Amino acid sequence: MREKMNKLSGSAKSCAPRMVGTLALIAGTALAFGAQAQNYPVTPKQRDTAQQVASRGVPLAELASNAPDVYVVKRGDTLWSISGLYLLKPWRWPELWGMNLQTIRNPHLIYPGQTLYLEKVDGYARLSTSRGGASDVVRVSPRTRTDSVSTSALPTIPQHLIEPFLVEPEVVSDKTLELAPRIVASAETRQILGTGDRVYARGSTSQPLLTEPGEDRSYRIFRNAIALKDPETGAILGYEAQYVGRAEMVRGESQEVTPDGKGGTHTDPVPATLDIVSIKEEVRFGDRLLPLATRSFVNYVPHAPLDDVDARVVSIYGSAAVNYAGQNQVVSINRGANDGLEPGMILTVLTKGERIRDKTDDSRTMIKLPSEANGMGMVFRTFDNVSYVLLLQVRNGVGVGDRLVNPQ
Repeated sequence: MREKMNKLSGSAKSCAPRMVGTLALIAGTALAFGAQAQNYPVTPKQRDTAQQVASRGVPLAELASNAPDVYVVKRGDTLWSISGLYLLKPWRWPELWGMNLQTIRNPHLIYPGQTLYLEKVDGYARLSTSRGGASDVVRVSPRTRTDSVSTSALPTIPQHLIEPFLVEPEVVSDKTLELAPRIVASAETRQILGTGDRVYARGSTSQPLLTEPGEDRSYRIFRNAIALKDPETGAILGYEAQYVGRAEMVRGESQEVTPDGKGGTHTDPVPATLDIVSIKEEVRFGDRLLPLATRSFVNYVPHAPLDDVDARVVSIYGSAAVNYAGQNQVVSINRGANDGLEPGMILTVLTKGERIRDKTDDSRTMIKLPSEANGMGMVFRTFDNVSYVLLLQVRNGVGVGDRLVNPQ
């Protein structure tokens, strides 16, 4: 169990003012989940605000004291690290970078070797890849193979921090796993299985596991569906399926007709054949199969929410026996896409504020200590009522019930 460190001093605001205009929402949504943006139409007023912010930049007072006028991007840099190099509040990156409605994909055009120029005009600053803000020409030396944008563009954060979590967390309904195909047997005599083992699985009568063209062949293996309960209301937000591993289907389900020894025949169902290709823990009979999540390159733009956010930590992912999460760990929160959350949003983590007895008071009154700023997190995956947050900075351990609000 992780022990909490000493509490911070000073009060934190319960809800920070909005730090970024509509530009941030537009940029993040367009880059991360374009389809989702259609659920949040942009009004003419919001569009005007975005264009004004993009053309102006950020006040000079928002720059870090040592923000360089010229910086050459290096391998290993991330959008988040460069944001912190230039800004006191890294989540204002969309404003500094000048992302307007025509160039919101600009972060995908930042590559190692490019030069960034900091321009200061009339008390405001903007960042560009060329002096004067003109379009930059990226010179690439000849090479024997080409790199895709997803492998060469600058990532928001080190990819290895969230790569596993883009597949592992799955929030489902209470019936999803119950109705999903199940592993029923193996080619081995043992019942605890691992990478390289062959297993057999059956789907439902209406949806058997098949290898027809267009049918899924890659599956994630899950076990148990743990209810995620809202710390405030107790309502069930969804069920988090426990990720076990991944399997590839070799043959689909079929039927086999065999003699019954009495002059007749009988038809037996033949389960699908799958090979386990990776595991997080041992695979067991009864584990369930869900199709492999669709993967696409997403370069999250760090930005603040447009509207006020007041969320609570629901659970610490993958750490049932641990009470507190630290830096680079993942927590789930009780706000999701239905609440307007989207990948790339930066939130401030607050301590819950303990209730203690005032020993200096003769009556020993119970008091509640104020919440304190305890670090920052980035939303990287959303479901309807739940989101997963990577803890970018943490001072003390983060526990269930701790708050996440607009960045401060």
